[in-house]
Amino acid sequence: MPIKDQIKNLAKKLVEERPDAATLRALVRARKPAAVHFRDDGIVPNNPDFPMLLYRGAVNLKSRRFPPEVVIDTLFDTNGWGRSWRDTVYDFVHYHSQIHEVMGVARGTGRIECGGVKGRILRVKVGDVLVLPAGTGHRLIESSRDFLVVGAYPQAGAYDECTDTRERPDAIKRIAKVRKPKTDPVLGPRGPLLKSWRRQAARS
Repeated sequence: MPIKDQIKNLAKKLVEERPDAATLRALVRARKPAAVHFRDDGIVPNNPDFPMLLYRGAVNLKSRRFPPEVVIDTLFDTNGWGRSWRDTVYDFVHYHSQIHEVMGVARGTGRIECGGVKGRILRVKVGDVLVLPAGTGHRLIESSRDFLVVGAYPQAGAYDECTDTRERPDAIKRIAKVRKPKTDPVLGPRGPLLKSWRRQAARS
């Protein structure tokens, strides 16, 4: 999301009550993510090395003490993924060429297309988390009215938004330079993302 959305979310975070480390750990479920690798479809580059990861039911959001979006936001922030936003997902195909992105579903349900029009449409619901490596095309197909997603980014990298096929040559070069993050946004420095992306990273 643009910087203005991240600033707006930061203002909320300054005044809201957030779960402490022990409470947060109790709400996180150790899930093995599904890894899906998308090829360049001629329009969307996707990522040649890192697969998209889908954690089903990664966070227990039934607690009434903290709003679900606060729990997910705190989880990502604790694990080194910041610059967060809270909103829906754009309904047009786009990707980020200079940074990875994580999205956690806080409320409602949705269908998100990942990997471009030749990719896969995923049904997501509360507690699901998607980790999109740089270059991965995505867009919202449909959702419930209350659909709310928390998005965040690792410390390294700059936010950009690619939608034009004329950007492809330069975008592909930028995607190849984006490094593996230091932590898993759901399970931290020892999370499965680091192992899942290790083999691909060795080729880059």
